[in-house]
Amino acid sequence: MQRREFIVLLGGAAAAWPLAARAQQPGLPVIGFLSAGTPSERTNALPGFVKGLSEMGYVEGRNVAIEFRWANSEIDRLPTLAAELVGRRPAAIVTPFSSTATRAAKAATSTIPVVFTTGIDPVEAGFVASLNRPGGNVTGLTAMNSELAPKQLGLLHEFIPGAALLAVLVQAPSAYTASVLTHVRAAASPLGWQIEGLHASTIGDIDTAFASLVQKRAAALLVTPEVLFFNSVAQLVTLAARHGVPTIYWTRDFTEAGGLMSYGADVTDQLRQAGIYTGRILKGEKPADLPVLRATKFEFVINLKTAKALGLDIPPKLLALADEVIE
Repeated sequence: MQRREFIVLLGGAAAAWPLAARAQQPGLPVIGFLSAGTPSERTNALPGFVKGLSEMGYVEGRNVAIEFRWANSEIDRLPTLAAELVGRRPAAIVTPFSSTATRAAKAATSTIPVVFTTGIDPVEAGFVASLNRPGGNVTGLTAMNSELAPKQLGLLHEFIPGAALLAVLVQAPSAYTASVLTHVRAAASPLGWQIEGLHASTIGDIDTAFASLVQKRAAALLVTPEVLFFNSVAQLVTLAARHGVPTIYWTRDFTEAGGLMSYGADVTDQLRQAGIYTGRILKGEKPADLPVLRATKFEFVINLKTAKALGLDIPPKLLALADEVIE
């Protein structure tokens, strides 16, 4: 089944997913799904989780139940939502694309398996003891996004080789923020670029960050993977277009919405792998014995219309590298 067919398939099911617990058939094993974002945040990726579960023989509503908890970007709610899920005694808890959600789930239980998808180093974050031998009740997948920053920087450099200053949009300072900026600065040095870190912890801060970007005359922008930014796709794409700033993102959702380009792990595939791991746990395997997987499937997408609107010529090298060019 193709990706878009899955989106259509999930669309009908999504209407039945409430913000809190839905009534479940008694006797079915329960999977908790704890997200820092909104129910609409991953309409192109949630089908991957459904597919992964189905590959292990599990179909939601037939032989497994899924309870969703959405923090709607209100990070402070995650501990309470995690506790609610733990109270349901689920067979596993999935924490997609949010280190904060993973920490909340890990703090709420030391026995219920937790399956994460993340962009940070899970060892450095304290989620697991090591990638090969996680230990404890937590395992999952990582895209190691901080290591992708140099690649994203190189792609931007192909567009604007003569630029002097690059802005990097990060969420409020954290260990992950520091890691990303360290990787970006290391990659920028040979290119002769200076890096300006812009911080945002609320939607309003994003407008302020762009005002600072314009004031400092940054030639381009790299947006780092954060739930806040994913929930602000339209705002970020609109601001980048309004100010004529070439911008690279980590997922195709931005490029499809009008962003210039994106490079990062295929989030649909990551959630498919999370679904497979969850299914394996339901069949009796232990998280401690399931090594943390690293993303192996990546996407580079260019929006040709946006490039033209910005007055940019797409180098033939980039066209050859792109997995998809949106006309």
